[in-house]
Amino acid sequence: MPISDASISILRTAILFGLISSIVAFIWAPFLIKFLYHYKLTRHPEYDATLAMGARKSKIGVPIMGGLLVIITIAVLTYFFNWDRRFTWVPIGVMLLSAILGGLDDILHVYGTKRRSRKLGHILKLIRVHKDWRMRVWYSLTLPWQIFKRTSVWLSRNPGKGIHVHEKLFLQFIAGAITAWWVYFKLGAYWLNVFVPFYGYINMGWWIIPLIIFFVMCTANAVNIADGMDGLAGGSLIITFSALIIISWIQGATAITFLNATATGALIAYTYFNIKPARFQMGDVGSLGLGALLAINMIVLNRMLLLPFIGFIFYLELASVILQIAGRYIFGVRIFRMAPLHHHFELRGWSEEKTVMRFWIIHAGMVMFGIWIALL
Repeated sequence: MPISDASISILRTAILFGLISSIVAFIWAPFLIKFLYHYKLTRHPEYDATLAMGARKSKIGVPIMGGLLVIITIAVLTYFFNWDRRFTWVPIGVMLLSAILGGLDDILHVYGTKRRSRKLGHILKLIRVHKDWRMRVWYSLTLPWQIFKRTSVWLSRNPGKGIHVHEKLFLQFIAGAITAWWVYFKLGAYWLNVFVPFYGYINMGWWIIPLIIFFVMCTANAVNIADGMDGLAGGSLIITFSALIIISWIQGATAITFLNATATGALIAYTYFNIKPARFQMGDVGSLGLGALLAINMIVLNRMLLLPFIGFIFYLELASVILQIAGRYIFGVRIFRMAPLHHHFELRGWSEEKTVMRFWIIHAGMVMFGIWIALL
């Protein structure tokens, strides 16, 4: 079936969005690098234990928060040239909310002071012996929150500085809830039907709300976890958002097609400066923001169940962390030499370049499979 002139025009415009985004990002990247160096927003070994590993010592002093290049470029170009009250304002809003959370964490890791938190045993003791009965009641009522705080420390590489894991998860929950509200109440009944690979569509009703929250939180954290080697997250995100251009264009989701093209273009510029030896690194400001944007775009395209394929390497890294935690705290064994997975291969003797490029190739293959399923 021949492709219509209108569809070709949309694709041509999408490519133009990508080119402009890339050029704009390339132009202002040197100013961002200078800004990050000036304010010493760089990696320090006291909050990143991996910097003690052999060749990774060279990363000490490399600027973080390079993800601002992508986040700001996407937000500005979308606001001026692709603002759609129905389809782009919430994805951009949630992306910025997640990026602000990540940026605050990045800044606190550099300028913040070590934060103390009471251990669970201390809380239980205060419930029994505190001289003020009102404080005993308060500690009793907040005990579930305290349990959540302490168990969430298992997921943290550095619980003492910056935003703690339980705080991140709570704010990510809010970001996911905003997305769920938008889909459930604003987009219409069609979006309550979730595409299930090889089966068709299932109407989820209000159950779509926790499903959306789950995928937004998982994907944001998955991209964040994968951002550990020069070029790994950036190159993988280029592959993923390029796939989203194809899927959204075929579905006729014009505004989302342009948004994905804008993200791809900005990521090309970012990855150019992030290839080893990196001039800057993404930081939480970029990984959390782009992870949220990836999840929302897949949700809008009604292909959220394909996120483990379209975002394969990110979910693989997330799974490695979960398995490592389960092995350590439940079975008392270490499944990998270090989690996330890219550090496991690094400790097995793979160079950073070898690990990153092989992860790119594996990711590209799974993304192609995801595209095939998405177009069934």
